[in-house]
Amino acid sequence: MFKLRPHQQRACDAMAQNVKGTVLIPTGGGKTMCMISNCTDTFQDTTDALIVVVAPRILLAQQLCSEFMEHLTNVSVLHVHSGETHYFSTTNSKQISKWSKYVKGNKIIFTTYHSLHRIQEAEVYVNTIYFDEAHNSVQRQFFPPTEHYSSEGSDKCFFFTATRKTSVTINKPGMNDAEVYGDVICRVSAPELVKGGYIVPPKVSVKKMDMVNDKFIHPNVDCGNVLETIDDQDIKKILVCVKTSKQLINLMSHTDFSQQLKARGYSFLYITSKTGAVVNGKKVNREQFFNTLNTWGKDTTKKFVVLHRSILSEGINVSELEAVIFLRNMSVIEMTQTIGRVVRTGSQSKTFGLCIVPVYSKVGIATEKALQNVVDTVFQKGEMLDSVVRR
Repeated sequence: MFKLRPHQQRACDAMAQNVKGTVLIPTGGGKTMCMISNCTDTFQDTTDALIVVVAPRILLAQQLCSEFMEHLTNVSVLHVHSGETHYFSTTNSKQISKWSKYVKGNKIIFTTYHSLHRIQEAEVYVNTIYFDEAHNSVQRQFFPPTEHYSSEGSDKCFFFTATRKTSVTINKPGMNDAEVYGDVICRVSAPELVKGGYIVPPKVSVKKMDMVNDKFIHPNVDCGNVLETIDDQDIKKILVCVKTSKQLINLMSHTDFSQQLKARGYSFLYITSKTGAVVNGKKVNREQFFNTLNTWGKDTTKKFVVLHRSILSEGINVSELEAVIFLRNMSVIEMTQTIGRVVRTGSQSKTFGLCIVPVYSKVGIATEKALQNVVDTVFQKGEMLDSVVRR
C-alpha cells in the first residue's frame, strides 16, 4: 500500500466527500496518486466497477496506465485510442460495449480527449471518470463528451489540472462553469509543495544577446545562441522548447548543432508531429524515445539535450531534467506546464529548476516578461494563474 503526502490526502478526502469537483495541484504535486488512491477505494468497495481515465495525449494515457497498474491487481484494462499498447485496444464503440458487458470484475479504461466520444457512443455504465490535464476538456470538440459525463454519464466525475482554463463569455466553455466542473474541492499551492520538499523552486535566467530581426533569424544564429546558453551553465539534462517544427528541422539539418553537442559530450533527442521521434540522429518509435528519455534521465552521469515544440509540455515525467531553454513564447497554461518539467525533485544536489530565456529577438523579450510573471504569481505568491477565454 502506498503512503499519501498530506496534500494528496487532503485531495482524496475531498473526493470521498463529493461526487464531482475540480482538484488543482501544481505539476510535480503527484495528482496521479490521488486518482490511484480514489480508484483503489472504489475497487475495494465493489467487484464490478468501471473507471475511465482521460488524458490529452496517447503517450500520457500509456504513462498513466503504467502508473495505475503498479498499484492495481485483478483489474481488466482497455485502451481506447489509436496508439500501440500491450493491452486490448479499440476505438470501435460496439467492441467497447461488448468488452464492458462480457468482461467481468473491476475494469478500467484509459483514453484520450480525442477518443472519449467513442466510449460515450458505446453507452457503457461508468462509476468514476478522471479527467487529467482537464484544461484540455474545454476545447470545442472535447466539451460535449465532458459535459455528458459530468451530468449523466457517470456516478462520479473529477477534474485534475495545475492550470484552469476559464471563460467570461457564454459562447465558450470554461472550468469556472460549476454545473459541469463542480466546485474547486481542493487546491494546493506551489509554495506549499516547495516547503514540503516535493518540488524545487524555479529560477529564471535571462541571457542577453545581440538582437536580430525576428523574420530573418538564420539557423546558425539559433545554433550559436543555444550552444552559448548551454556553455554558460553547468547543467547536464536540458529541455529546449523551439518555436516551430521548421526551426527544429533547420537547427538539426542546416547547422552543425548535433556535432557541436557531441563534441561537448551531450547526446540529443527530439520529437515533433512532423519529424517523429529521433535519438542521436536515428529515427525511433515513440516508446523507444520515451524509454531512452527516462533511462538517460535516471543516469546521473548522462548529458543530453531534448528538443520539442509542444509534445513534452504536458504530463511527461522526467525527474532529473535540470533546465529548460525557451526559444518561444507560450500561453500561461503551457508555460506553467513547461516550468513543471524542471521543478520535479531529483538528486539531492538539485535545488532549483533553471528556466533560461536567450533574448536575441522580440520573441525573447516577450517570453522573458511572461515567464517572470508566471514564476512570480504561481511559485512565489502561490496564486492561481488561470488562462481566460474572453471571446
